[in-house]
Amino acid sequence: MNAPLDGMVQQLILREDREGITTLTLNRPAQFNALNGAMLDALQHALAQAAHDEAARVVVIAGAGRAFCPGHDLKEMLANSTEEFVGDLFRRCANVMLTIQRLPQPVIAKVHGVATAAGCQIVAAADLAVAADDARFATSGINFGLFCATPGVPLSRNVSRKRAFEMLLTGAFIDAPTALAWGLVNRVVPSGDLDAAAEALARSMMDKPRNVIANGKRFFYHQLEQPIEDAYGAAATEITRAMLADEAQEGVGAFVEKRKPRWEL
Repeated sequence: MNAPLDGMVQQLILREDREGITTLTLNRPAQFNALNGAMLDALQHALAQAAHDEAARVVVIAGAGRAFCPGHDLKEMLANSTEEFVGDLFRRCANVMLTIQRLPQPVIAKVHGVATAAGCQIVAAADLAVAADDARFATSGINFGLFCATPGVPLSRNVSRKRAFEMLLTGAFIDAPTALAWGLVNRVVPSGDLDAAAEALARSMMDKPRNVIANGKRFFYHQLEQPIEDAYGAAATEITRAMLADEAQEGVGAFVEKRKPRWEL
């Protein structure tokens, strides 16, 4: 079922809701889904809608046409080469990436074709990623005299420091198996199996309590930015709260009693 969205969002971001999975598809296929300002605004709006939709249990970000996303629309930036325009564009892009992280639902990037620069940034910013075996990834700004600073933020939090820096300094493509080995994606499957693999990963999380998923995601990203002693302190507080909550009381009780838990999903 397609959710009703305003005209701008309907044109640039296609939303499909099916059995708890909300798929947001970047929809500028003639431009390989390059991110212009309007698409960033549309994606921000669509993510905000999904965040408040109780029927949306998992969010998938995909691309229409032959590619996932090649990054920002360089023609738009070149035509508006002012600090005000370019700075605002990158701030809006950063807000989209932060919104992905702050969404209470898990976010899966479903990647085919190329995912470069800000496209690679979306993959790295997503909680999980499934890629077709012919997908390719790069932070290619350096090839145009532009160090991919903003894509480097989530990239360096997904792959090792030296591998991230190699991608940022060379702009070279890595293939899907390399992206899997480096930790940028979770699954690599034949292109014909991409939809099914993304759906299977999404459904593997949908029999877990909504609040546990949301609280776990929030804590996971919070502790990543803390010194280890602070992270353990916050973790102890978090897991104590979780253990005493209704979901764990029911889940642990069901395990002890050798029955299936009866959660409100």
